[in-house]
Amino acid sequence: MPEVATRELTFAQAIREALSEEMRRDRTVCIMGEDVAEAGTPFKVLSGLVEEFGKDRVLDTPISEAGFTGMAVGAAMTGLRPIVDIMFGDFITLTMDQMVNQAAKVHYMSGGKWKVPMVMRTTLGATRRSAAQHSQSLHAWFSHVPGLKVVLPSTPYDAKGLLKTAIRDENPVVFFEDKMMYKLKGPVPAEEYTIPFGAADVKRTGSDITLVATSSMVQVALGAAALLEQSGISAEVIDPRTTWPLDEKSLIDSAKKTSRVIVIDEGYGRYGVTAEIASVIAEGAFYDLDAPVKRMGAMHVPIPFSPPLEDATVPTENSVFEAARAICNRD
Repeated sequence: MPEVATRELTFAQAIREALSEEMRRDRTVCIMGEDVAEAGTPFKVLSGLVEEFGKDRVLDTPISEAGFTGMAVGAAMTGLRPIVDIMFGDFITLTMDQMVNQAAKVHYMSGGKWKVPMVMRTTLGATRRSAAQHSQSLHAWFSHVPGLKVVLPSTPYDAKGLLKTAIRDENPVVFFEDKMMYKLKGPVPAEEYTIPFGAADVKRTGSDITLVATSSMVQVALGAAALLEQSGISAEVIDPRTTWPLDEKSLIDSAKKTSRVIVIDEGYGRYGVTAEIASVIAEGAFYDLDAPVKRMGAMHVPIPFSPPLEDATVPTENSVFEAARAICNRD
């Protein structure tokens, strides 16, 4: 087998590379959103794209998420593959009618005659000191809606492969990027690759407890697993990568192997992603579990601006470590 050329890229570089490669491959791919052109977004993820592809394909829009998301839905229905950039995930509230009532339902309501091949890129995640209106993780909302696919990459490798799959998909896809991970580095192959939706990835194998984690919580879970190893506890870390479609089989199989599970997600626990995954595991692996499935998510409060308070609202390596020790009876 020929050797695969792999580079170290940041999460942001992997996203940008996926976008540029897909825009070169397919002239129907375009990007629209606030400050996506010369500014390259506040996070500079899109820097350089307007210089290569021009303002006809990298469009700065007015500050109207509802307006340009609706424009993208229409563009997707008539032959383009638009990528909508919603600067902060908190602002998806302004796009709910376009995404939930239009994009998600067009294919079904038209009897399969229409499709909406668009991607909404947006962010999630706290601890950036951006306060209550710019720090929420609201991916459970879109995961609840039939007709939408929801993606949460946790590494540069996953970010590039999943984004390319999203752009090529014939359905509306919502792609959440943790804003605190843009500088995270990892290996990314130089050659073409994609990652299928609905295929969970075991980031670390283990035998005593399964840590199911999403987005940046994967890195938290891996850190906790390293601490647990020092205490003689072998933790498996599994990343669903997509909350819909959800790879239920891989989650259940891991739970059956280890018999103990913690589900970790930065969204709110109430009616959230942790609840859905815990339910799937409890139903599918009930007779193999030695303890109830534990859920760890964001504290049920608006995200504070105060750094010490903000840090206390989300799961950490130490809090996951302590919870896992307790479940494994190693207090």
